[in-house]
Amino acid sequence: MIPWTLIDTVTVPGGGEELRLKRRGSEFSIMLGTNELMNSRLSGSEEALARLSIDKIRDRGRPVILIGGLGMGFTLRAALAELPQDARVVVAELVPAVIRWAKNEMAEVFKGCLGDPRVMVVEADVGELIRREKTVYDAILLDVDNGPEALTRDENDRIYDAGGLGAAKSALRPGGVLSVWSSAPDSRFTRRMESAGFAVEENPTRASTRGRGAKHMIWLGVKQAR
Repeated sequence: MIPWTLIDTVTVPGGGEELRLKRRGSEFSIMLGTNELMNSRLSGSEEALARLSIDKIRDRGRPVILIGGLGMGFTLRAALAELPQDARVVVAELVPAVIRWAKNEMAEVFKGCLGDPRVMVVEADVGELIRREKTVYDAILLDVDNGPEALTRDENDRIYDAGGLGAAKSALRPGGVLSVWSSAPDSRFTRRMESAGFAVEENPTRASTRGRGAKHMIWLGVKQAR
């Protein structure tokens, strides 16, 4: 058995918690304390987040997509595979080291997707970015923290509370979709999305692309056209 090697340790901005990047052979893991936030061998639900979202807006020309959380790039790569060449994809990542890892230590995982001309990666709090925009995005894909229940920093709760959902709805174009990844179901969050005015679908999805592993949850909330 190949042992894990610690590559880097960084502090989450505003959270005080430490993220650790580890490697074992060709496998990468990002840890928060004893919790594994993501693993390069488990990409199924993150890829599904992109595919399910883009299915909702496939008939749109020149779509503009916002992805909250760069992670290991699984959602970004899956989105680029589905989107037309005239699309624009903005990726907001709060932790500078995650962007650095993507360009260096984990470059083999990202497979060059950061160089796609459709992509712009910004070092920013996606919640703040959403609150600044009005009727801009065709889809907002959120894979931030561990889902609606914040794990890495308390401020992330604001993305998923009533105010955050209202801001996301305002940032979407009519008929646009807000998609949220979570490590677990949450019926209260489903009701919160509905109260914010979204037509909501719940999509349980396995962590592995082989249909195995833990079951995660993806919410799709469509902003109804008036």
